[in-house]
Amino acid sequence: MKFQIQRDRLVDGVNDVIKAVSSRTAIPILSGIKITAHEEGITLTGSDSDISIESFIPKEEDGKEIVQVEETGGIVLQARFFESIVKKLPLDTVEIEVHSHLQTVIRSGKSEFNLNGQDVREYPHLPEIEEDSVLKIPTNLLKTIIRQTVFAVSTSETRPILTGVNWTVEDGTLNCVATDSHRLAMRKAPVSGGNGEPYKAVIPGKSLNELNKILEDTADETEIVMTENQVLFRSKHVLFFSRLLEGNYPDTSRLVPSESKTSMTVGGKEFLQAIDRASLLAREERNNVVKLLISEDGNVQISSNTPEIGKVVEEIQSDETTGEALTISFSAKYMMDALKVLEGTETNIQFTGAMRPFVLRPTADDSILQLITPVRTY
Repeated sequence: MKFQIQRDRLVDGVNDVIKAVSSRTAIPILSGIKITAHEEGITLTGSDSDISIESFIPKEEDGKEIVQVEETGGIVLQARFFESIVKKLPLDTVEIEVHSHLQTVIRSGKSEFNLNGQDVREYPHLPEIEEDSVLKIPTNLLKTIIRQTVFAVSTSETRPILTGVNWTVEDGTLNCVATDSHRLAMRKAPVSGGNGEPYKAVIPGKSLNELNKILEDTADETEIVMTENQVLFRSKHVLFFSRLLEGNYPDTSRLVPSESKTSMTVGGKEFLQAIDRASLLAREERNNVVKLLISEDGNVQISSNTPEIGKVVEEIQSDETTGEALTISFSAKYMMDALKVLEGTETNIQFTGAMRPFVLRPTADDSILQLITPVRTY
């Protein structure tokens, strides 16, 4: 194998695939990056068995030559060393050549590295996915959906199914739900394609976080292919495979209250800042608990009290308040996480009681919902 490649494109490709490479793997060859040179260009692959990422670098793009392949072939190089080397090479062009006994030479200018490679034939094959139904969604919308849901997955392995986001597709609508049993994030969005059959899959939160780092913020479509135990995301030059979580995701629809006793509408940015200030004196408490008081005359007050530190009380401006008076305590962190993904838009919050979960929705968008369970403070 022998080829020359633009260093910046090689670095970009390595940055993508190395997100799937784990140093702690039971399969030693998976600590490496698979490099394949073929007639169309260069393909880089990284995998940890759960996530596999393939990045393709074409021979030319927009009329500019990126790769010049002199001899096709493949090699697996230790990811940690290969990444460090390509990022620090002196010139804009890199030459990679494999000699006998898998010895690999990496040249750029007057720098030359020799790395011991591994046989590309020993590298596991990527999952075979039959593409009988392909869903399509704008990439920037997909990134938004991930960001607005994945933060609410559980970080505890006691219920592994909750460490993923539940994706269901029905009648051209994608519905994504994440919960750690204390809070819930839901987002709906239209998708195109598919064969009309409903889909259901639980995608690990870790996989979605890594996917979000790789995807470009563009209106170009990403293709999604789901099978029983794998999902494939395909964008312009990247294939991203992830295993799916096994088991039944709990029915979360019954958690969302159908009516409310108290409702208030606030500016999301101002409310977020007020919660943030109130949480400053609640740092020592579990989950940074703050208290919200809505009086009968519509005044809204946020407070936090930690006896050994002090207390803070702040009145906030509500655009509209209706219903019964209410005093409720909740995690400031959970509230701030929810408000951040609503991006400062005007927010309606509906309560059904001091110890019942409450719901946040943007007033102008019914495709997104956040739910938080209150905290008992006595």
